[in-house]
Amino acid sequence: MKRVSFESDYIAGAHPKVLQRLVETNLETLSGYGTDRYCESAKEKIKAACGCPDAEVEFLVGGTQANAVIISTMLRDYEGVVAAKTGHVSSHEAGAIEYTGHEVLEVPQTDGKIEAAVLKKYLEDFYADANHEHMMFPGMVYISYPTEYGTLYTRKELTELSGICHDYQIPLFLDGARLGYGLMSGECDLTLADIAELTDVFYIGGTKVGALCGEAVVFTKKNRPCYFMNSVKKRGALLAKGRLLGIQFDALFSEDLYFDISRHAIEMAEKMKALFKEAKLPFYLESPTNQQFIILEDRQMKELKGQIGFGFWEKYDEGHTVVRFATSWSTTPEDLDVLRQAIQI
Repeated sequence: MKRVSFESDYIAGAHPKVLQRLVETNLETLSGYGTDRYCESAKEKIKAACGCPDAEVEFLVGGTQANAVIISTMLRDYEGVVAAKTGHVSSHEAGAIEYTGHEVLEVPQTDGKIEAAVLKKYLEDFYADANHEHMMFPGMVYISYPTEYGTLYTRKELTELSGICHDYQIPLFLDGARLGYGLMSGECDLTLADIAELTDVFYIGGTKVGALCGEAVVFTKKNRPCYFMNSVKKRGALLAKGRLLGIQFDALFSEDLYFDISRHAIEMAEKMKALFKEAKLPFYLESPTNQQFIILEDRQMKELKGQIGFGFWEKYDEGHTVVRFATSWSTTPEDLDVLRQAIQI
């Protein structure tokens, strides 16, 4: 039986249409560092898609770089970033945020999300502490969409978080590494324009959604840090051949490609969920996006690993493990057929 992998949503290369544009433009001589015409075209298309003509768009090479650069350039040296305990910057960034001198200030989470009441209490308690001048100040709130557990903030939830951040005059930063898969979920009640309106900065993930690499950072309130590209270079995140990012995003935001391929991943994920239910495999939680979390007996996990690629997530108990299966723009019905056969364990 053919071995297929659902380990993550960046295990394939680039979508054929993106790769085609890279090949077609390969011999063009273009200026470097993102000052070429393809980068400019992509920025205009993204601003139009966001319904935010005054947005400032910059391209960075990957999600870790985007998180570290955005946080470290927008925070003062005495400020940290508030994030869910399960947030990506809290758990899977190898200390990249702390490496820039800024603490990740963890708060409790519910299904991967920060609840507005929890955030408000955290901020109230911080300023009520008579010793807060000796502490790392909360200078930003970080969330991701979808979350690390494939869950989604509703428009109401995002509006409430945005309002609290506005009251405390701190920016709301949304990590959109998998943004397309969130927006195309059947349970999403947000648009890209809503996200642009309710956040102060977010990024549109390319690495996980059809590009070879790259994230499009969108500053929505004319709040791009001064000399931002100087800071990007200082942090080792500036790509000399910036054209590679611009060409890819120009392709992704032409003819709704970004949204079409994201919708395909969601359709594949829904079919995958049906297979797990048919096999009576328990869900850790039912995600409406492209990430599915299943509880396997450790014996089952070992047997399945020889046939199907998937990701370890966390231990459930002494004899069970939570594992993650992710669909992507490149998942095929044939991949799901192989999975159907493999999970009859």
